[in-house]
Amino acid sequence: MYEYSVFWIKEDIAKHYFHKSDILYRFIKAYQKSHDRIDLKKQYDYITNDFPETELISHMKNYHLNNVAVQVEGSQIKLNKNLHLISLHISEKHLKFRCETLQDAEETLFPILRQFQSILFIIGNNIENYGWISPVPYISKY
Repeated sequence: MYEYSVFWIKEDIAKHYFHKSDILYRFIKAYQKSHDRIDLKKQYDYITNDFPETELISHMKNYHLNNVAVQVEGSQIKLNKNLHLISLHISEKHLKFRCETLQDAEETLFPILRQFQSILFIIGNNIENYGWISPVPYISKY
């Protein structure tokens, strides 16, 4: 199973780093390895939004498109579609989910998250994979 983390990046940061996702990926990985470093913690807190757990759970429960079954157990959510199960855990600053394939997440989880918030950055925890959940939302002035 693959494990991924989802981060809600602040809009001004997303505008600047949308096409520099490798820099964002390396920063988040560095923070995860050394989360006790005060300088990295301050930067991480500056670039990320908190996930409002109650609102996200409510959104997922009310999402009825694509035949996704939603089961909530505290801050843990299980999404099931056509026997493809995704386990999602909500933390203050990120979401963590497990899936068999990224295609399962694309069909089951990502449409729900896109309706909730489109400025989400995803990284693989046990695989070197990263990117934005939605296509380019901004056109640069330059």
